[in-house]
Amino acid sequence: MNIQLRFFASVREALGTANETIDVPAHVLTVGDVQAFLRSRGGVWAEALGADRAVRIACQHEMTAATTPITPGCEVAFFPPVTGG
Repeated sequence: MNIQLRFFASVREALGTANETIDVPAHVLTVGDVQAFLRSRGGVWAEALGADRAVRIACQHEMTAATTPITPGCEVAFFPPVTGG
């Protein structure tokens, strides 16, 4: 299944890309699975999206939990927590 990925702020800077279209394997069913799949690339991917990192995930422009299912063509976005002042 093809999905759209978006990366923002420090996540984008660490990965060196703002977006990507990928075909995820059949076992990738949720946004948490997408994050784990991207971490499996190793290197900066494992570091920027690591379990010890505070990374927020949105699916279809809505903040979501790791258990949210993905659908064909959906957009999954990763970004650091944001605070205002």
